[in-house]
Amino acid sequence: MKEENGLQKKLVKKWGNGWKIISEEQKKQIFEFSEGYKNFLDLAKTERESVKEIVKLAEKNGFISLEEVIKQSIKLEPGQKLYKVYNGKTIALFVLGKEDLTKGMNIVGSHIDSPRLDLKPNPLYEEEGMAFFKTHYYGGIKKYQWVTIPLSLHGVVITRDGKKVEIKIGEGKGDPVFYISDLLPHLAKDQMEKKMAEGVSGEGLNLVVGSIPYGEEDLSEAIKLNILNLLYEKYGMVEEDFVSADLEAVPAYNAKDVGLDRSFITAYGQDDRVCAYTSLQAILGIKDPQRTAVALMSDKEEVGSQGSTGMQSAFFENMVAELIELTQEQPSELKVRRALSNSKVLSADVNAGYDPNFPDTHDKNNAAYIGKGVVLTKYTGARGKSGSNDANAEFMGEVRKVFHENDVIWQTGELGKVDKGGGGTIAYILANYGMDVVDCGTALLSMHAPMELSSKLDVYETYKAFRAFYKIK
Repeated sequence: MKEENGLQKKLVKKWGNGWKIISEEQKKQIFEFSEGYKNFLDLAKTERESVKEIVKLAEKNGFISLEEVIKQSIKLEPGQKLYKVYNGKTIALFVLGKEDLTKGMNIVGSHIDSPRLDLKPNPLYEEEGMAFFKTHYYGGIKKYQWVTIPLSLHGVVITRDGKKVEIKIGEGKGDPVFYISDLLPHLAKDQMEKKMAEGVSGEGLNLVVGSIPYGEEDLSEAIKLNILNLLYEKYGMVEEDFVSADLEAVPAYNAKDVGLDRSFITAYGQDDRVCAYTSLQAILGIKDPQRTAVALMSDKEEVGSQGSTGMQSAFFENMVAELIELTQEQPSELKVRRALSNSKVLSADVNAGYDPNFPDTHDKNNAAYIGKGVVLTKYTGARGKSGSNDANAEFMGEVRKVFHENDVIWQTGELGKVDKGGGGTIAYILANYGMDVVDCGTALLSMHAPMELSSKLDVYETYKAFRAFYKIK
């Protein structure tokens, strides 16, 4: 292989394999960091569980709730660590900076919801000797990927007397799991002639929950009654309580190392809990920042960010207004607007890594690659950049500069070929406040599948990127 000459080294950018660049000590740090990440993924399979784990780690590192600050009339000083949970599904962490809040914040914004199967409000039915839960899929999935795999059930139920009951079935040792059946190949001729998107229907994603009838009497729907009795005995719930429940079916798998060299991680929900976890770890280590640092983890991104816990709601704006009220001698709506518009944001979300098994989806010169570091994405959107934020050149340059100064291994990449499709993040929503925003995150293979694939190196470099970003002045 010919060596580069001096001019090539000076002018040509090569996005190389990150494993070739790092030292043995750095490799050790990457593998150690990955163990904490895998543990988080196992404990935080839903947005509610994610918030609980984030609060636990935050409080362990000196963060206190905004409600506690207000209750105790705590005077806020630079370096103060705060968090605010909204409706149990969204959370923001703040480390107050030395600069006045109206000068803006450095925000890393991720999301903690992932594609899954939600139970319908009236899910339980019996048919031909079996009982099932009906589901409604959440987010963009390939439906055929969710059949014939073990599924666990997570969430909360509010009973008719107002009691809140937490449910997690299928994760503990000895727990039963849930299952969606599929046709055997011998009888699937008609099914296999359909398009992949039509081979399994949304209404066909029904969880098997039992087959034993209740008692010895000749009752109608005795299997359904037995399931309801089991739920009543353990959780005190009746059938009507499903109406006031958030119950999610997710893969009953733990995060695992992949490859003989253990360089990859496969797990459910890495989109986008990889960016939530790495931004959490980055902000936990911050002390006395110049600008206020924020790690923002939102809900509902996979379905358009609507709803009270999605980024299109005013929850984050309201949090900032609370901080302005607590830190300013003369708080005002204008100061809230200044704090928001002067902020800088990494919209922390995953990108689609180039997969050698499917080479026609990407422009190789503008693809994100597994093992080449965190991905800086100027714009997402679809086809003609529809729905994208499209970061300006000045902010791209600012982020690049801080990555270089902090030895972050990074790359750039689009979300596939121009006419192949695309996707979006929360970037455009935050940009509506006038903030500088750019997408930045980890490249994944098999995004939105029940089990996604990431590189341990990329996960760690994502953490380093967020840690570096918080230093921007």
